[in-house]
Formats: sequence, structure tokens, C-alpha cells
Amino acid sequence: MSSASLPVVQRYTFDDVLLSPRYSDILPSQTDIATRLHSLLNLRLPIIAAAMDTVTESKMAIAMAHAGGLGVVHKNLSATDQAAEVSRVKRFEAGVLRNPLTVSPNMTVADLKRLTEEHGFSGFPVLDGAALVGLVTSRDLRFETRMDAKVADVMTPRAKLVTLPDGAALADSQALMHTHKLERIVLLNDAGNLAGIVTVKDLQSVQHFPLATRDSQGRLQVAAAVGTSEAEQHRAK
Repeated sequence: MSSASLPVVQRYTFDDVLLSPRYSDILPSQTDIATRLHSLLNLRLPIIAAAMDTVTESKMAIAMAHAGGLGVVHKNLSATDQAAEVSRVKRFEAGVLRNPLTVSPNMTVADLKRLTEEHGFSGFPVLDGAALVGLVTSRDLRFETRMDAKVADVMTPRAKLVTLPDGAALADSQALMHTHKLERIVLLNDAGNLAGIVTVKDLQSVQHFPLATRDSQGRLQVAAAVGTSEAEQHRAK
């Protein structure tokens, strides 16, 4: 077939088309596109990122949750690695971070720096058994050169920590952060043990992403794909 006899295909770009909307009394600010995904989860943005290895891992899931949608972490990973991706989303931020990663006072600075690089966190409560004994942050490590030093030697001891009782309003945490120039506040339960942490990043995120998809504890929501075979029961667990 010669080039002269090839059929002509008409193509259009956005520059070639003018969309003329019909008249409406409804303003954009009056619309609500929220969708109920199930009885316990409403999405302010009815968009879900696909469970594909070229689409959704923790970074996409975080972005989707911030926007009010949901990301589904793909299952082309081991169950352990997939669960780790989910954990990264759940621990990324929260109004109150429950069950934060903690360290021992006997851990070395070298081990602590590796943990910081692995999880991307800059602060860890220090527990001796169940007892809170201090808090170690990037400020404590900024100029520390003794890699074999113990966390107990560089941390801020409990006596110097600014704390609040569990259940305190986020506004109270924000006020204390402002007064004392802090980046995190430790929450204590009635027994005086660690109940959670509020960070300045989380407070800012709550303000910057008011439509974010969050669970009852203020953590970002994320989904994970599983198969239907018996072998996938381990992954679901």
C-alpha cells in the first residue's frame, strides 16, 4: 500500500477543543465528592492508586492519603517487605504517634544513626524496660563524634523533658512547642509511662492537609493488596 492511499486519521489536542459548560447555580465550594469506601472509611477524594509495582508503594500511598484518596501497596514484594511499606505510611505522621519506635539507653550512637537513616526519623524515646528515661533527637547527635558512646550519654534525660498527659488537646502541644522552642512533646499515661509523641511536623501536616485520609488515631490510611489463594493467608495476616 502506498503512502498516498493510507487512511487519514484526524487527531485532536486540548488546543483544538473548547469545552463550554452549561449554566449551574452550584458553586465549586458547595460540592462534596466524598465517597464511602466501606463503613469505617470515607475518602474525601474518590481516587485510589492502583496496586501495581510501577504505581504504589509508601511514597505514593502517603501522597494519596494527603490528598484525601487512598493508595494500595502492591504485592510484588515479600509479605515482610509489603508490611514494611504499610508501616512507613502509618508512621509517617499522626496527630499523636502511638507506639513510636523506641531505643535502649545502652544502644550506641552508631546503631542509633543507622536506625535514623533506615526509618527517616529524627527522634526516639529512650526506654529502660517499660520506663521512659529520656529522649534522643538529631539535635543531640548533630556534633557527636563518639560512635561508641551510649545513648544514655547523649540523650535528654526525662527530668528535662517537657511532657503532657495523654489526651491533652493538640493546641496544648502546639503552645508548649512554641513556648519552649521544641519539635516534639512526649505524652504520658496515668502511670507515668510513654503513651505517645506529638511532633511539630505532624501538627503542621494536620493544618496543611485538612482533607487527608486518616484513621481514628490521626495516622494516614493505606491499603495493601493480597491474593485469594491459601498461600496468601500469611500475607493478609
